[in-house]
Formats: sequence, C-alpha cells, structure tokens
Amino acid sequence: MSTDQLRLGPDLPRTPAANPGLPDRVFLVWARCSGAFVLVVMLGVGGYLAVRATAALKVAGLSFLTTEGWNPDGGHGQFGIKAVLVGTVIIGGIAVVLAVPLALGSALYISEYAPRKLRRTLIGMVDLMAAVPSVVYGVWGFVLLQYQLTGVARWLSTYFGWIPVFRVNNVDVDDPLTPPLVYTASSLMAGTVVAFMITPIMCSIMREVFDQAPAGEREGAYALGSTRWGMIRSVVIPFGRGGIIGGTMLGLGRALGETISVYLILSMTFEVQPHILQTGGSAVAPMIALRYGDSTPFSISALMAAGLALFLLTLVVNFAAAAVVARSRSGAST
Repeated sequence: MSTDQLRLGPDLPRTPAANPGLPDRVFLVWARCSGAFVLVVMLGVGGYLAVRATAALKVAGLSFLTTEGWNPDGGHGQFGIKAVLVGTVIIGGIAVVLAVPLALGSALYISEYAPRKLRRTLIGMVDLMAAVPSVVYGVWGFVLLQYQLTGVARWLSTYFGWIPVFRVNNVDVDDPLTPPLVYTASSLMAGTVVAFMITPIMCSIMREVFDQAPAGEREGAYALGSTRWGMIRSVVIPFGRGGIIGGTMLGLGRALGETISVYLILSMTFEVQPHILQTGGSAVAPMIALRYGDSTPFSISALMAAGLALFLLTLVVNFAAAAVVARSRSGAST
C-alpha cells in the first residue's frame, strides 16, 4: 500500500452534495407553485361541475348514463347522455382514424426527409396550424369542405352500404337525383374537420419523439446496408412507438372536447346515430353550447352533469397520453 493510500484512507463512495444557488432555488419554488396552481385549477373545475350537477344527478340517477333523450324540464328524469356520449366517441374516433396517417406521414417527412431549411419552415407551419382558432376550421368545413366531400360520402354509401356504419336510411343510393344534402351535416363531416384540427398536435408530438431516436442506432442500420426507409422502419418507428400512441391519445382528448366547429357542422339529434354518413348526430360539447342559452336552472344543472362526464373522460385520456409520452421520451420504450 502506497503512502498516498495510507494518508487518504480507503476509496469510499462519495455522495455528491448539491448546493443550489439563489436562482435555482427561486426557479424550483416557481415551478412547484406553477404545478400546484394547475392542479388546483383542475380540481376547482371538476369540483364546480360536480356541485352544479348534483341537483340533476339526484333526479336522473344511473339512468343519466343510459337515457338517450334530453328533456330535463319534462320531469321524471327524462334526460341522459347516452346518445351524446356515443356521438362524441364516434366523432373522436373518425377524427383519429383520419388524422393518424396524415400526422404520422408528416412527422416522418419533417424528421427524416425534409431538407434542413425546408424543415424549419414546415415546423413553423405545423405549429401555426395548431394555433388557428377552431371557429375558423368550423366555418371552412361548413361553407366548403362538407360540400366537397358529398361525392365521397355517396360513393361509400353506394359500394359499402352493406356495412351498417356506412348505411344511409331512407335513401336510394342508385337514384342519381338524390340530393347531396342528405350526406351533409353528418358525423363524418364533423369528424373530418376535427381531424384537420388535431393533426398538427399529433404531428408535433410524433416529430419530437422521432428526433430523439439514437444516432448510433441510425448509423448502425446504415452500416448494415439498410436503406433510409429500412432504417426508419427498424429504428425510428420502434423507438417512437410510445410517441405515436401518446400523440394519438392527446389528439383524441382534443377531439372529444371540440365544441364550436362540430356545433357549426353537425345537425344535432338526441338519439344514438351509428350511421356516420347520414345527416344528424350528437356530441356533448356542442349540445351544451346549443342548450345553455335558453335553459332553466335545472336544465343548466343537467348540462353541468354532461360537462362533468366529458371532463372525466378527457381527463382519463389526457393522463394516459401524458404517461405514454413521458415514457417514450425517457427512452424506456426501447
């Protein structure tokens, strides 16, 4: 044993001691207060909805989840969210099905194929699209898009009408004189507009996760003779699987709560409407916007109960999405 070892003693593990300065401590306090404030606001919103919905839930009971009609002032609990909740899920599902391929393809192009200068421009455009107000999308869909899609809806009804979801009741698909208006104001039209709204959000999440794919694994794939698409398929997409799922769920959370654009397009009906090409449909948020202005105090309580159900549904979806995205960013998915 050398003299230096006798003087310094055995090699023992050292515990690093953090000594944050004043700026670090201020930032830590500010971050904690911000997180606590967000939590308090969320609990406050949920608590307010729960308190205001108490009167309606006492009258309706469990039938609030199984009743299709909406007549709170009719007495005897003749109101429920079955139809509007099913319609909300249908519109959200349509939006996700249409948005996922578009968002995934856009994210892969920006991350892997676009030139550096063009990439910056595309990232800015995608972020700008996410900031466009929903009323702009709604007016665009109401005035232009749904009338351009009536041909697609007619084609789906003609050749795939044997599938219940594409069936249009009381319409002769072989009659060329059938007015195109029978295919407007449907769940498909509303879901298509919402899909364009959630695509930028999903694309941004997926692109961020794809950019974090390890450079060593990318180079290793190329060294083994892989093409660019082969590298993307074997490295980027498996690494970003969590981001794809998380971005999809975040988009679904946005789609479930969309109000004004669906309100402008959809023809509201308070019955379960499983035919997505047929005029008419329902959703929770547009129903609240439609009925709130002329509601009695008890009707407002019923609307608050519907809002509470939507709040809990979107909360579950967003928490699940945040967990998946956080796991993908840590690299645990690989």
